[in-house]
Amino acid sequence: MRMLFNLAGLLIVLVVIMWLAKTQLKAVVPAAAPPVAGAAVPTAREQSQQMQHQVKQGVERALEQGAGRASDSQP
Repeated sequence: MRMLFNLAGLLIVLVVIMWLAKTQLKAVVPAAAPPVAGAAVPTAREQSQQMQHQVKQGVERALEQGAGRASDSQP
């Protein structure tokens, strides 16, 4: 009997974790915008390059902010 309660509790925890993961993923992944008529759909390669460019810009921006904070904190 005790083993059944343990198994039921484990299954409930697993369902809750899966539900939380699903809601978190929905929040992270933005809904795709509907395609505009006549617009070319970007290929996977183009999307990858665009994402790499965005990450590179973000890293550069963070490095600039860090350098600015370091120079501000030095006398």
